This record gives sequence, structure tokens and C-alpha cells, in this order.
Amino acid sequence: MLQLEELHHVAVICTDYQRSKQFYTDVLGMKVLREVYREDRQSYKLDLALKGGYVLELFSFPEPPARVSQPEAAGLRHLAFAVADIAAAREELLRLHVPVEPIRQDPYTGKRFTFFSDPDDLPLELYES
Repeated sequence: MLQLEELHHVAVICTDYQRSKQFYTDVLGMKVLREVYREDRQSYKLDLALKGGYVLELFSFPEPPARVSQPEAAGLRHLAFAVADIAAAREELLRLHVPVEPIRQDPYTGKRFTFFSDPDDLPLELYES
């Protein structure tokens, strides 16, 4: 069996690089580790960290094809972030004019969670730690 150590990062392709960069840094609070413009691909690659750990690559490409996310299709369903106070996190997103679903409770763990979307409608989840 393969011996995986941890999830290294998630890669996201966006349609509007500046808008998505602002969302992931200013709204979600991720820190920029490295930003590179790759002239040969007409593409930005932005490495982002959360609490010092590398977690997300944000890419831009000219005219990427749309990805189906709803109704649910095979493939990545959503990205989930742990938060200590889900009600406060939801209120902060609402304050920043980010639409957020009502808080629900996971029937199996008893933990609370909610969903919202990034600027390209990628489903994101906040999950109570």
C-alpha cells in the first residue's frame, strides 16, 4: 500500500485571476507564498498558504472551459476548511458580501458546517473543528 503522509495542496483554475486572488487572500485570509507569471502559457501561478502551510495553487489560463459543479457531477465535490467558530466565520463572510448557506449539522459527527462559493462558483465548505 502507498504510504501517503498528508494532503500537499489543491489546485484551482480561475477565470478572473485578480478577482480570485483577492477572494482567497482578502476574504479567506490566505497568504501569498509565491506568484509567477508564465509567459509561455499566458498563465499566473499563485501559491497560497494557510497558517504557514502550503495549501492552494491558483492558476489562470486564457479562456478555461467551464466545469460542471451543480447538479453534482463526478470529480471534486468541494474544498473544506476547518474553523473553530462556524457562526462567527459565517457572519464574517456575510459582512464581506459573500453569500453563505445556513449552518447545518452533520448527522454522523454532530459537527456544524456551511457552504459558500468562490468567484468561479467552486463549492467551498466551512466545517466546525
